[in-house]
Amino acid sequence: MSGFDHQSFLQHASNRPGVYRMLDAAGATLYIGKARSLKKRIGNYFRSSGLDTKTLALVGHIHAIETTITRSETEALLLEQTLIKEHRPPYNIVLRDDKSYPYIFLSSKEQFPRFALHRGPKKLAGDYFGPYPSASAVREALALLQKVFHVRQCEDSFFRNRARPCLQYQIKRCSGPCVGFTTPEAYAEDVRRSVLFIEGRSDEITSELASQMQTLAAELRFEQAATVRDQVRDLRLIQQRQYVDGERGDVDVLALADSAGVVCVHVMLIRGGRLLGSQNYFPKFALEEGSGEQLHAFIGQLYLGSSQQFGLPRELICSAEPAEADSLCEALSTLAGRQITICHRVKAHRAKWLELALTNARQGVQDKLSNKHQMERRFAALTEALQLQEPLVRLECFDISHTQGEATVASCVVFDQNGPLKSDYRRFNIEGITPGDDYAAMQQALQRRFTRLLKGEARLPSLLVIDGGLGQLKQAEQVLQELGLGGLLLLGIAKGVSRRAGQETLILGRVHLELALAPESPALHLLQHIRDEAHRFAITAHRERRGKARLRSGLEAVPGVGPKKRRDLLQHFGGQQEIRRASVEDLQRVNGISRHLAETIYQHLHGA
Repeated sequence: MSGFDHQSFLQHASNRPGVYRMLDAAGATLYIGKARSLKKRIGNYFRSSGLDTKTLALVGHIHAIETTITRSETEALLLEQTLIKEHRPPYNIVLRDDKSYPYIFLSSKEQFPRFALHRGPKKLAGDYFGPYPSASAVREALALLQKVFHVRQCEDSFFRNRARPCLQYQIKRCSGPCVGFTTPEAYAEDVRRSVLFIEGRSDEITSELASQMQTLAAELRFEQAATVRDQVRDLRLIQQRQYVDGERGDVDVLALADSAGVVCVHVMLIRGGRLLGSQNYFPKFALEEGSGEQLHAFIGQLYLGSSQQFGLPRELICSAEPAEADSLCEALSTLAGRQITICHRVKAHRAKWLELALTNARQGVQDKLSNKHQMERRFAALTEALQLQEPLVRLECFDISHTQGEATVASCVVFDQNGPLKSDYRRFNIEGITPGDDYAAMQQALQRRFTRLLKGEARLPSLLVIDGGLGQLKQAEQVLQELGLGGLLLLGIAKGVSRRAGQETLILGRVHLELALAPESPALHLLQHIRDEAHRFAITAHRERRGKARLRSGLEAVPGVGPKKRRDLLQHFGGQQEIRRASVEDLQRVNGISRHLAETIYQHLHGA
């Protein structure tokens, strides 16, 4: 515990809402938080039990706490995000990508205005559309404007010094205003339609162009009508690609996924019903646990901490309900000057948006985990944590899955320094054990696996990871000893008392010593990753096997009952339930069923 006298501090702390700053011995800010009641919130950090290791580490460095009382919780939330952005404390969420977001800029001073990508302060005279999630999304939108409406995007110095049209005119991406190939009135109409397109009002443009095409055709101006027809066709294709179920609205969709210490928040920007683009964020959370707290912290940093850079939509759709969602909505509404809503239970087209965002967030986590440099760093960290002389190059992890002893399956997953090696994954259908005996299941799976490895089926692992506690670990040691592989390095990984990620119990083989790794350790993240992958592979295989078993008729395993007798039994009784209710005498009445066979069927169906 730190030298901070929290009891004396809490005696005089206010019960009003506000912001608190925790400082270390050098006066540097460790953590910034907001509270509905400063006294109660700060007091929670110094309770005698129930604190996780990250919070304990923070508390151990506190030497002073400064508070700022606010008039409301909303004010506290806004001030919190301002201070976080200013001080960037190590125990607060860290957003790596803090640059300004790009906009589409339309100049207003020129006779022939230009469209361009803009990032930074809005000092130039003109209109700004956005923000967009990335520069590539802006460039794609600008390319569409060039293709459909032939508006210019060249620099003013280039535009003023042209004597003949450039390549953009030749490939039909510009109407050539620099050399007088279009009138100011016609160009202004192209600009107006471009703005409608950016605002998501493509239907209006399409209707206008369709009417114009008919008028031109009636006037026998077929070449011009064909040009307008091409514009209509291009707009239709763009609408098909960008609209989601034809629904409109200004919405940001935020989906959070996490695995093995990696958190990905995927943000989709939808304006006027069009998906403008999306972006993955990989924030680092120090104290926040659970999707609700993490989304609350992320939303605060993204919108409140960067209010001049990121436009606020009217609605946020989240994959989980953010913690303290009401106060967050109030703060966002105050900042925007209009009502902002946050929801997480959505239907119809909004559910499809959320499903798409979740898919991208999960893919972002997988991409991050499978990154070769990241994987090599984690292997090196685990080698160092285990104090090994030789680097780890291959890990294997085993897990057991069943439903109350039914359809038991063991999984074996393999990682090398490039990540999951799926070609070497194996699964084992466990037979001949007492249902629910995980020790016997683990013993059988290991015997079958390592018997094959000794025959040269694959390489031996540098480290064998067992998903389980000391009991499972001892079973593995016994099997390896019998096979002459007692020197193989073993590690057990079990959920800790709190059963939270980062609180796992790690047990080294043979010596049975517990290994302590920090929650942010890359070595622990590697072990969590391979453990979660083994669990996923095992439960998938178990559900597959269980589903097949339940599809089979209960009569198929009865000796002496073939397809014809099964059919006769089902036709006689009308179904499986009636067969189970039947007595031995009732079963005998079926053609071809003897007394002995009837007793066999009865005993099988009733577990005798």
